[in-house]
Amino acid sequence: MFKKAVEAKIQQRLSGADKKKLRRTLRDKFPGASDSDLDALLPPKAEITVAKLQNRVHVYAVEGGFPMFFDVDGRGSEIYPTVYALWRVSEMLPSFTLKGGEVSRFIIGGADLMFPGISIPPEGLPSFTAGEIWAIKVPGNPAPIAVGTTTMTTTDAVKAGLRGKALRISHHYGDLLWQSVEGSFVPNAGFLQDVVLEDPAFLLSCEASNMDISEQKNDVQNEIVESITDVTLNSVENVVEGEGASKDGVHQVTTDVSHLNITDDISSQGLNAKDINNVKAEDVDTLLDKCLLQALHRTVKDKDLPMPGSTLWSTHVLPCRPSGVTLDIKKSSYKKLSKWLQTNAASGLISVKEDKYTKEVVLVGVNRNNAEYTSFKPEKQPTEKPAQLSDPAAGDNKSAKTLEVVEVYKPSTHVSAVFSSVGADKGKFYTAAEASDVVFKYVDKENLVKHTDKSIVVLDAILCDTLFKGAIKKGSAYPTEIHKRDLGSTFIGRMQPHHLVTRGDDSVVRKGAVKGIQIMTERRQGNKKVTKLSGLETFMVDPESLASELQKKCACSTTVVELSGKKGFEVLVQGGVIEDLARHLMEQYGIPKKYIEVLDKTKK
Repeated sequence: MFKKAVEAKIQQRLSGADKKKLRRTLRDKFPGASDSDLDALLPPKAEITVAKLQNRVHVYAVEGGFPMFFDVDGRGSEIYPTVYALWRVSEMLPSFTLKGGEVSRFIIGGADLMFPGISIPPEGLPSFTAGEIWAIKVPGNPAPIAVGTTTMTTTDAVKAGLRGKALRISHHYGDLLWQSVEGSFVPNAGFLQDVVLEDPAFLLSCEASNMDISEQKNDVQNEIVESITDVTLNSVENVVEGEGASKDGVHQVTTDVSHLNITDDISSQGLNAKDINNVKAEDVDTLLDKCLLQALHRTVKDKDLPMPGSTLWSTHVLPCRPSGVTLDIKKSSYKKLSKWLQTNAASGLISVKEDKYTKEVVLVGVNRNNAEYTSFKPEKQPTEKPAQLSDPAAGDNKSAKTLEVVEVYKPSTHVSAVFSSVGADKGKFYTAAEASDVVFKYVDKENLVKHTDKSIVVLDAILCDTLFKGAIKKGSAYPTEIHKRDLGSTFIGRMQPHHLVTRGDDSVVRKGAVKGIQIMTERRQGNKKVTKLSGLETFMVDPESLASELQKKCACSTTVVELSGKKGFEVLVQGGVIEDLARHLMEQYGIPKKYIEVLDKTKK
């Protein structure tokens, strides 16, 4: 809707009566927004302006501020909040979450939201009807990136096999409405020019509020061990292509069962949770200050300022902590990152200010003449290495290329009745073809093929609950039949996705879809290029070993850094060697091309 520039025909202030009428319209249209929410968006004592565009759209804004709402036809029947409004009141609308941050490129590029790009929660697709206003979020980032209307009901979506268009986008971050005001801003560090990723500050706050991770880890490990004792992975033969890699940034903990490593969604930082609980707040304060001074000496450059506090913490302070030590601001006497930074500013070490829009504390200067700074002797900080993986480069090239990636699925509670009915093992993993065979075996067993149309399967109570329970809006009628072509995909969609990675004699099964490798080239200061490579752990490639290889192969410097806000490491290679890196991964490590994503940000 805002892809082309449209000039305003008229711009005027709203009268008191019109402001009251607008608030009534908003209250009726968005019942989830409280009076305080509306006050935050349209302050009662502020002047509200309306810009009437040539395409009949009316845009409402606080005078001298950002646009908060737009009315498609100018009559109040199709009124939407802007992303600026949603960044202040993020729960104003229900929202779909994308499968990963990379999917946001398509939304920001002007595409509508398709069902394959949505992350479906374990409880199933949320309930909605056609024409409802929904927002879109990226996993790990609380700020919505777009707003639009649903194109169909939940029932129709399930019948369609979760294919097709889910949301018709009306407005998104980066469009001309977002650009229409001076001082347009982004709500957090996850909002980049052409993609929206996780917000490091949000991930840190979520991590601090987690329950006892150690207990979670033990529970999950016990459950996994019980569920896979009798699993025979040799039955996994067919490689099934999925819809793409998910980049949810999930932390993983590995437990060894015989020769097989099984991972689940548990933060590795929980391993030291009990140790850090026994540390005094004064000791944590000392460690915090030491890490800050180390970062200011080693990695924080004046040319990088101003710098958001969340970026300082995740990209500079955390990597300076001693190996194996958990650094938690909540365990210090400061409790909050902002208070800690302001305390150091009061001592004269740094200068900070609060962003008037995001309210985040920003580092604006470093006093390198400060006595505390000059008396500190920085240590040579070794890069913290990941858990040792098999190093295919250390052996012959033949073993380095021996890689197999298979997408597999584990029965969930939704499908357990069908597996029990046909006597299939609910504790093993299945390929898509094997899972489809199970449901069709049930159809044959119960004689559910429609006699008058062999392409239709009639749903009995068990199969209907298996496919649609929890996915149908309360009060709506359940389907009575399904087309054979949709049966397999719908059944698989109710199972838990995993993927099996085998390299030589080592195998590992992980939850979720395959997370691909990302290679990106970008410009740094002085028109220099740097190529960044991440996601190697998925394919059992040691980042340190690869960095050493690339240093010799490309005749350039390489470094390995810990990714901020999530588990994993990133290899940095000086120069624009994006094609060489992709070719090296395919030829030397046998990684399929479909799992390698390249992005050259130096090209216009």
